Amino acid sequence: MSLLLVDDDQYIRSLLVDLLSLEGFRVDEAENGKVALEKLAENNYRLILLDIMMPVMDGITTLKEIRKHYNTPVLMLTARGDDLDRIQGLELGADDYLAKPFNDLELIARIKAILRRTNASVARSSQNIINFEGLILNTATKQASYKGNSLGLTVTEFGCLELIISRVNLAVSKDDLSLKVLGKTLSPFDRSIDMHMSNLRKKLPPRENNDLWFKTLRGRGYVMISDEYCCHHNEQGRNIDQDEKCGGG
Repeated sequence: MSLLLVDDDQYIRSLLVDLLSLEGFRVDEAENGKVALEKLAENNYRLILLDIMMPVMDGITTLKEIRKHYNTPVLMLTARGDDLDRIQGLELGADDYLAKPFNDLELIARIKAILRRTNASVARSSQNIINFEGLILNTATKQASYKGNSLGLTVTEFGCLELIISRVNLAVSKDDLSLKVLGKTLSPFDRSIDMHMSNLRKKLPPRENNDLWFKTLRGRGYVMISDEYCCHHNEQGRNIDQDEKCGGG
């Protein structure tokens, strides 16, 4: 299983290559974003470990370029306290982040959690397909589309969408999303789920009936709304606040 490690510090790369090799991973190295993009053009990787502070091409710029062409999962390696970089990275489609210095066991746990979400076994039947009112989710390939058009979701965004669809019209808490999608307990001030759901909100197309796909429940989480639910509430004259509109609304 191949990973790409992008970090300008040769000593850190050497330590991480040794650690990851012990876990059975094959690791390619890149000392900056430019080299990373060259390697991505030639190889398929299951995961990218991406440092932020690098010469030639920094991590944020590299992530922008990666997301133009690839949906490979990205685990950002950030300096502790660099909240702005973390938020920007999540907005650009990073799947998770880990602040330096980090515990070796935590790094391995984060990597394995992401890989579990991205396990793309070959689809054998329609059992791998979810059709929710025109939204088509292939749980084997982690691809989502609407009316034949790909939504371009990251694996993490796909996981969030799959979970809220599986509990349509029921509240899904941020804690549950973090645990089941990111594979970690939601910690105080962690905005990862907020950012992933915000990205999902932007990528979902307008709904045919112009209603919301899902809404935010302040202090509770999110709820995916069925067409039947929308019609029932519209008939009763109940309107959802404009600031809660999502999915092309």
